[in-house]
This record gives sequence, C-alpha cells and structure tokens, in this order.
Amino acid sequence: MAAKKKSSEILPKIFVLDTSVILYDHNAILNFDEHDVAIPITVLEELDNFKKGNDTLNFEAREFIRFIDKMSQGNSLNHWIALGNGSHSKFKVIMDESSKVDAEAIFNGKKADHKILNAAMHIQAEYPDRNVILVSKDVNLRLKARSLSLAAEDYETGKIKNVDGLYKGITFTELDDSAVIDSLHEKNIIPAKGILNGHANANHYYILKNHKSSILAYFNPTTNNLEKVEKRSAYGIKPKNAEQAFAMHALLNDNIKLVTIQGVAGTGKTLLALACALENRSMFRQIYLARPIIPLNNKDIGFLPGDIKAKINPYMEPLWDNLKFIQNQYSENAKESQRIKEMVENEKLLVTPLAYIRGRSLSNIMFIVDEAQNLTPLEIKTIITRAGEGTKIVFTGDINQIDTPYLDAQSNGLSYLIDRMRNQNLYAHTTLEKGERSELANLANELL
Repeated sequence: MAAKKKSSEILPKIFVLDTSVILYDHNAILNFDEHDVAIPITVLEELDNFKKGNDTLNFEAREFIRFIDKMSQGNSLNHWIALGNGSHSKFKVIMDESSKVDAEAIFNGKKADHKILNAAMHIQAEYPDRNVILVSKDVNLRLKARSLSLAAEDYETGKIKNVDGLYKGITFTELDDSAVIDSLHEKNIIPAKGILNGHANANHYYILKNHKSSILAYFNPTTNNLEKVEKRSAYGIKPKNAEQAFAMHALLNDNIKLVTIQGVAGTGKTLLALACALENRSMFRQIYLARPIIPLNNKDIGFLPGDIKAKINPYMEPLWDNLKFIQNQYSENAKESQRIKEMVENEKLLVTPLAYIRGRSLSNIMFIVDEAQNLTPLEIKTIITRAGEGTKIVFTGDINQIDTPYLDAQSNGLSYLIDRMRNQNLYAHTTLEKGERSELANLANELL
C-alpha cells in the first residue's frame, strides 16, 4: 500500500510576495498556478510611495494597485478572493503583521522588510498545515527569512536557467579542407546544407577555418545560404576583430529589425551601434540613443543639484563620449562632423534617458538602448512592442555588470531577450569578448 501523503503535499502552497516582486512584474500575483498568494499590508504601503512618477517602477506599482482595487470590489481584502485567472488560486492581504518570533526585535529595526517577515510568519502560524514561502527579489531579505526558518525563494518568472549557456550568436567551425572557404571567397554565397553541423539558427555568424585559410560567414534564414561577411566601416569606424565585423553586419542589415550586442566594457558595443546608425541615417526619421538612469547608491536624481538637464547629464555622458569619438574621426570642418552637429541640434539624433522616450512615436526610428542589462524583461517587452513600421531596435549591455538591486545575470531583460529571441528571422545577436579600448583596459578586465 502506498504511503499516505501529508496534508502539506495536497493543499496548495501560500506564496507571500515582497514589494520587490510587484515592482519587477505587476502580474506576478497571477503566476503561481494553483497556489494561493498573500500580500502583506506593508507591501501596499510601500507601493503607495512608488505610484507617482514616470519610471517603470511607478508604472508597475500603479498597475498592481489598480488590479487590487478591481479585485476588492464587493470583497474584503483580509479574506481569500478568487483570482479568476482560469485556476483555483486565491489571494488575500495580510492585515495582521504580529508574530510570536518578532523579526523587528531580532534584527533590531522597525523596517518594512521586518514587517513583511512578521506577516509571512503570522500566516505560517495561521495555516500550519500548508507550505508558506516568502517570494522576494531581495537576496538579503531571503537570507533573513531563512534564518528565521521561513522558506524563501526568488521570483523565477522571466529568469533564464543557464546563463553560462546563453546564446552567443557566433560559432567557430573547423573544416577538414579549404574547398568550402575557397568557394565562399569566390562566390560570396553558397548553400549551407551539408556544411553546418546540425541546425543553424537564423542570422547566426560563423568563423570558418582550416589549417590554410579562414573566412567570416553568416547564415541567411530566408535563402538557407551561407554568405560571406566583409569587414566594412561605418561612419569612419572600422571593425577591429571578427566579433565587431559580425555586430556591424547585423546593425547594417536592413532585414534584421532587432539586434542585441552583449559584451564586457571596452568591446565597442555602443560605439558600433551608433556608428552604424549614423551610416544608415537616411533610412530613419530619427536616431534615439537612450539608457536607463540608475543613480549611485540608489538615490533619486532629485537629490542632485541643478535643473533636470544638469541632473541627467552625468548619466548620459558615456553616450556623448561615443558620439564625440566618432566625430573626432573627422576634422572639425569636415561635412561628416558638421552633419553630426546638425543632427543633434535638429534632434534628428537624440541622446536621452530611456524614461523620456515614453509616449514618443517609434515609427521609422533607429532606437539604441544602452545598458540594457539594467532593464527587466517587462521593460524590454514594452519597448519592442511599441516599434512601428521601419523601426530598428538595438539593445547593448553586459549581463555581468548590473547596477539594479533586484536584477542579476539570469533575471535581467537583456539575458531574457537573448534567450527567447534566438532563431527568429528578424533578430540577430553577437557576443563581443575581445576588448578594444586599450591594453590597460583589457588587462584590468582580465586580472581585476
């Protein structure tokens, strides 16, 4: 006879959500299948502080508050309410945040996090036959929970499983003889069948090599051919290695509407994207070069002195540096240099914080988003789904250099995008691994 299951294995779990989860994904409450969800009242109080503003966090807070308001019509929030999302899941707000084991006393502080811990332990005591799990994007809060014998997990939706196996977009292929390479050199295009090992991803790049020669190639998903990739320049910027040549090919390819470029500092991600945008400027109504503002020490930019332009400029300076570098390839009076100046003055080329793009039309735009690793998967989706006809979107970043507290290499929007978009005909990705800034910068990346 099979052993009888414990009640905790039969009854649905109760997931207690931290504020960080709601700010990451306002739909998180709907993503726990048949299990129930509890929201500490302190979370609602914290969300109230985020509801005003134009950043994504403010949007997430407002959307969640609207959802709770809609669900509470005719219901009491301190009783279980059916979510009505096609499952048997229910939710409630934990009004009582008292606990026999007091986190505020143990951790010596009346903080919102400690109130949330108490709320989770309160509901654990109220439902001893059910598994209660605190869900938080805050690593430190999860550690505190576990120290109190409270189960705690990260919010997994939008998180890729194997960041070490993240798609790179480039394959090095060793060939037995030079016939394929010679044929591609001669004809520029050859059928891919029988050459590539296994399935080829759309717009994938190859370094084909044998003991005699090598060539750079690209798999065209429309024709199923391998095409030779030439090292071409864009607005005075020339690729310094094969990886950069591939990135520039994707950026200049009219058939590819979405490009991601991942790599450490100094590999030329933003510089290449901007140079290729300038090269193809006639194809677009405007060029947007944007990045999210991540203040140091997580302080709001309102703390900084000066008007809004003075507050924002320090965060935009790296983008201006890339533009100045391109401009400096030419003399001050050269038409190419003057053209860049005119584009900036006429806002044909706009360097701006990402939040300032909201509400603008994204038709016939070359849209470059720098530091995309600091965006959530939902922010990435929001940007892409607003693309109109004739728009090309480029995301650049380093998934190992994240400045946002509740994101990591697995849960950031750039990793999520690379993982989900591979093998789509409109998409191409390249990983830049070789630093080209300087010998000193390369040494620092390797040893420090």
